[in-house]
Amino acid sequence: MRSIALVFALLVSSTAAALAQPYPATGEPSRSTDPATLRAAAVAREVHERFARGLAAEAAGDWRGAIPEFERIIALAPGEPKDSTARYDLAIALANTGAYERAATLLERALALDPGFAAAAANLVTVELMAGDLGKARSAADRFVRIAPEAARAHYARGLVALHAGDLATARADFETLLGTDPAYAIAHYDLALIEIQAERYDVAEVELERALALAPRYARARFALGTVLLRLGRRRDARTAFDRASTGAGDVTLRSLATDLRDRL
Repeated sequence: MRSIALVFALLVSSTAAALAQPYPATGEPSRSTDPATLRAAAVAREVHERFARGLAAEAAGDWRGAIPEFERIIALAPGEPKDSTARYDLAIALANTGAYERAATLLERALALDPGFAAAAANLVTVELMAGDLGKARSAADRFVRIAPEAARAHYARGLVALHAGDLATARADFETLLGTDPAYAIAHYDLALIEIQAERYDVAEVELERALALAPRYARARFALGTVLLRLGRRRDARTAFDRASTGAGDVTLRSLATDLRDRL
């Protein structure tokens, strides 16, 4: 599973929306002498500057450098949408340091503040999966689908969780829904094939893997899976060809070694 740079494009766009609110120009002192007005202006400037520094640190992969920036924003209680956005950004940084429980708590709070925050819902699924809590991951995935029922990513997230949990019916339904709207989603064809393999429907799995490979010919993991399916179907020569191609195209050293070993055994 990939590292939680997660949906960083969504992170940037959601934060950009939060930062689109007007702030006093940092180079111009406020004309007001009212203490409350001056303090509000100073807080707004600090929030703006810390968002900029925190996002720059995350973009550079400096997760530990980003954490205090977003913690300070939350302490300043900036109101919505900045509060939920800061909690989301802090969760991203914490998850990348392995602090999954705290990251999940922050994402839950972000969703409480903004119930339609789809990016927070998406990343909560990923965080719970990385923490190894399939029950919480499934609950988060169900909520993500409720928030964004038309979103391909929502169905993919829930399908992936269901697949991990052995709920093949839900996984199949979600991947089929996703492919109904985006048939060019190669990884969904691969995951649907994994479902069919578990159901021992190897001929159907072969079709899905061939579709994945037609869309992404260098998809070594799908090529390896095709080899295992062809072996199950008794087509040893075709399986050997699939393992040979997987062994030359895999970037994953373990996968390449395993494909080479199986090829040489056939």
